[in-house]
Amino acid sequence: MGFMKTTLDINDELLARAKRHAKEAGKPLRAVVEEGLRNMLPPSIPRSQYTLPDLRVGDPDTSDPLEQYSWPELRDSIYGDSDT
Repeated sequence: MGFMKTTLDINDELLARAKRHAKEAGKPLRAVVEEGLRNMLPPSIPRSQYTLPDLRVGDPDTSDPLEQYSWPELRDSIYGDSDT
């Protein structure tokens, strides 16, 4: 969980009340503001974890036919010879 800094314009009297409440509760003002936001906002809906579909092809028990080539050879085969 990360934290983001922000600046808010808050009514003077409301800020004074929030600071008093934080002091009485032994909490930092940030915690009081976060608690207030959590109480006012609807709960967030957790995002479902996306799983990539298995799109492998070929027989997993056979060797990879591309293993015999270096990356430059594969790149040249895909994109064409770099000397042209």
